[in-house]
Amino acid sequence: MEFFFVWGVALGYADDMLWKKTWEPEAVLALLGGIVASFVCGGLASGLLRQAHLPGFRNDESVGSVLLATLSFHGAALVLGTVFLSVHGSNWREAFGKTGWKHCLALAVIILLAISPLMYFLKWASDFVLMELRVPTEDQAAVKMILGSKLWLRYYLIFFAVILAPVAEEFVFRGLLFSTAKRYGWRRTGWIGCSLLFALIHFNAPTFLPLFLLALALTWLYDVTEGLLAPIIAHSLFNAANLALLLVAEKYKLLSP
Repeated sequence: MEFFFVWGVALGYADDMLWKKTWEPEAVLALLGGIVASFVCGGLASGLLRQAHLPGFRNDESVGSVLLATLSFHGAALVLGTVFLSVHGSNWREAFGKTGWKHCLALAVIILLAISPLMYFLKWASDFVLMELRVPTEDQAAVKMILGSKLWLRYYLIFFAVILAPVAEEFVFRGLLFSTAKRYGWRRTGWIGCSLLFALIHFNAPTFLPLFLLALALTWLYDVTEGLLAPIIAHSLFNAANLALLLVAEKYKLLSP
């Protein structure tokens, strides 16, 4: 029976049994406004500290700048998100959904294996087109920071990429934006719009299409399980796999800081 329940969830037959929390648009906009305000304030603070020549804020890759940038957005999303859930009579455990972690892990692995070849093809194709158009490309800022950072900061960035970012971003994009759009009958618009926004915020042209595809898959996982756990696991595994490839490439001198 348990097996059929899980695949019933995957096919969308168990919707009524899972997380059905919905939010008023005004509340969602207020939360998003708070997160954006925190990020803007973090950027302004970082700029002022840089102008003051404070150690740790010499440039965007400095320790203080990195910590402030990550915590002012993702940290704010988690803190304000916790308050948001509490005010609405919910919590993170409920937001993760009722589908067991083993089933979420299985779905996450299956979907990542299914889309990974296409993602890497899209990355290659994007690099090729941009090179033909003579558009300069460079690694994402996070990649450069990991390769050039001190050991303890590297550990923090790995924790950020594998744990902090997946939870915060899935809560914002799937738990808030997509679920609100779906509630008001804009399911397809929410699916495409949230995925486009997810890809855009990473500010890297060669990875835009692969990240858009990833976001579509993460939204599917959220939609069929009605919980955040499956997309969080998939997001975390994707980041972890890319970090592992990056560190292996660095170790064997295929990349340099």
